[in-house]
Amino acid sequence: MQIKSRITGGVLYVLLCGELDEHSAAYTRITLDEIFEKPDFKKIIIDLSELSFMDSTGIGVLIGRYKRMKDRDIPIYISNPSAHAEKIFKMTGLYDIMPKIV
Repeated sequence: MQIKSRITGGVLYVLLCGELDEHSAAYTRITLDEIFEKPDFKKIIIDLSELSFMDSTGIGVLIGRYKRMKDRDIPIYISNPSAHAEKIFKMTGLYDIMPKIV
């Protein structure tokens, strides 16, 4: 798992690359928490275009980050999900809390 981030115009852009599963969950959780502590952003866009796989552990990581940011009134949006991620987000209702944007 590789995680890239940048802040532009008050938006924190995060790109997840690789697989988000039980093997990468701890690293992803810790890294996202560190990135989310940065100042100067009012919303987060997580780009899943390079995420090749995600399982239930990965869903838990994203929900946990959503809860942390909700406490700070910072919304999280999802962009460019793969067909696999799209199916998971629709089935689990994750788009209800982390809307998909184009």
